Amino acid sequence: MRKIKIAKSDENDSNPFSQSTGDLMASLLFIFILLLSSLMLQVKKQEDSDRAITKNYAKIKNQLYIDLEHEFKDSLKVWNAVIDSTELAVRFQEPSTLFDYNKADLKPRFAAILRDFFPRYMALLSKPQYKDNIEEIRIEGHTDSSGGYIYNMELSQDRTRSVLAFCLNQITRKDFEWAKYAITANGLSSSHPIIGRDGKEDADRSRRVEFKIRTNAEKQLEEIAIKRGK
Repeated sequence: MRKIKIAKSDENDSNPFSQSTGDLMASLLFIFILLLSSLMLQVKKQEDSDRAITKNYAKIKNQLYIDLEHEFKDSLKVWNAVIDSTELAVRFQEPSTLFDYNKADLKPRFAAILRDFFPRYMALLSKPQYKDNIEEIRIEGHTDSSGGYIYNMELSQDRTRSVLAFCLNQITRKDFEWAKYAITANGLSSSHPIIGRDGKEDADRSRRVEFKIRTNAEKQLEEIAIKRGK
């Protein structure tokens, strides 16, 4: 009698779940790869955007400094003022010219300086290449550290408000509409002293008024720094 051999089926063939599990794992791996690729693409796009913001900020800041220097180069010595390229600040640093001791009213000499300076300053900043990129124009008042901090805070705030009110009266109605949203008056007391080469406070230079420009890019760079710090 002939014996009939029955071939054993492969173990995987006899288990319908084996192939299903393998297909599922392959599908999950494929989905993971797609998600990872998408994430990497988003990261690259964000890095490209951050680099573009940084590059644009540097370009605007550099050109603004050049234009400020060009506009005021013949006036700075007369006014005893300087331009700080790091902070885009025009700094009036002769305290005897600015205000009387413990007073917030502009001295006639400082009023004459602002009457010359501010219309030219606004004409420059309101140019199309700058106007849309400016977040804030800060008028800052600073004192030295003598006297009480709170008293000096009130004094510096009163002084910057006096400067702001005077300056707004020197410009056209068109510039005024933009300026009233862009310009802020900031009294900072003695919180930002000027330090001399000997490491000590330079009291005369610390008593000053500054006009600073803050661009939109700076705000975006701050947001980038915050995100990276998380």
